[in-house]
Amino acid sequence: MNVLVVLALTLPSISDEELSLIEDATGPDGSVTVAKNIGEAMELSSDVDVILGHVPLQLMQKSPRLKWVHSASSGVDIYSYPEFRESEIVLTGEKGLVGGHLADHGFGLLLTLTRNLHKAYKMGPDGWNHRPELRREEIELEGLTMGVVGFGGTGQAIAKRAAAFGMHCLALDNNEIPPTNEVQEVWPITALNDLLRQSDVVSICLPLTDETKKLFNDEVFAQMKQGSILVNVTRGEIVDDEALRRALDSGHIRGAGLDVHTIEPVPPDHPFWDYDNVVMTPHTAGASQLRSRRNIDRFVENIRRWKEERPLLGIYDKQAGY
Repeated sequence: MNVLVVLALTLPSISDEELSLIEDATGPDGSVTVAKNIGEAMELSSDVDVILGHVPLQLMQKSPRLKWVHSASSGVDIYSYPEFRESEIVLTGEKGLVGGHLADHGFGLLLTLTRNLHKAYKMGPDGWNHRPELRREEIELEGLTMGVVGFGGTGQAIAKRAAAFGMHCLALDNNEIPPTNEVQEVWPITALNDLLRQSDVVSICLPLTDETKKLFNDEVFAQMKQGSILVNVTRGEIVDDEALRRALDSGHIRGAGLDVHTIEPVPPDHPFWDYDNVVMTPHTAGASQLRSRRNIDRFVENIRRWKEERPLLGIYDKQAGY
């Protein structure tokens, strides 16, 4: 087994200890090589069996022996190109491992809106002159309803945090997912309108697929509860930006917390920068000091499973896109 580790944004480095773990799992008959970028990886990939990292089309084409990719990202829409999707290459990754820090970030955005943190921060010392109006706009999460659209790892982590804040939780998914302590029944995706009408906060926790692209359009926003809040930390393309603008301009929804965006980087002249009820971060929700090691530990376990012909962890359905 020849393994190639490709460093990238979500796997910026690999320690000597982590490299040793991969080498031990690979065994003396294999090899482990680290590439600093895609260009370097393409020069090293001719006899590679396994890649840990990102594999764009040009790298796949340079890897004729490639049998298995372990992705360095949780969202795998980057592998939706036909050549990879239709290949026999197995795709695994950190599916189910990133929910915690994405949920932390989602709640950071939500609390920024509900507690007016962004306005107070921008005002600085002048905030004391606006104390009464800031207080009038602030709301408490206790007793509100959190609607989770997509109940995988991120959705379940959102629900745990929502319950800890005293929120009632609703959730739906297009797969059959068992209930949790926070959600007594996971509804099918056909119940989206029911969830939207009841939710004070709607958290998008979906992967990007052909079915979810621009799912949140004018019709969907019209079903959201008056004065509700939208939070999105998974994929920006799930939201139709113009539809969101119309929902905000009409006052139908209270605000939006967005870490992911249809256009990245978000240009300086994007209208959302001018909304005081929209808070945005530059696609940083996926960051955690624990993330790389969690994924490497799973990769090491999967190497052992691959060699023993046991089922791998974190397998993606390439056709479904998640």
